[in-house]
Amino acid sequence: MKTYQFTAQIEKDKETGLYIGIVPSLPGAHTQAATLDELQTNLREVIELCLEELNPDELNDLSEFIGFQQISIAV
Repeated sequence: MKTYQFTAQIEKDKETGLYIGIVPSLPGAHTQAATLDELQTNLREVIELCLEELNPDELNDLSEFIGFQQISIAV
């Protein structure tokens, strides 16, 4: 069994107060929850489901997440 490691982008929706998790390197992997602990559980579940849908070639072609950059623009 191969182990995969993913990085999730986590934001908090100002309107609903929910935490939103997105895994940029895994298409379709996103979820939301009321707490960070619940979000962690939901992210694990959605990642497992997304991985089950991929064939071996797609698994080998997953992109490597590098990181985020903050860019300031004055307008």
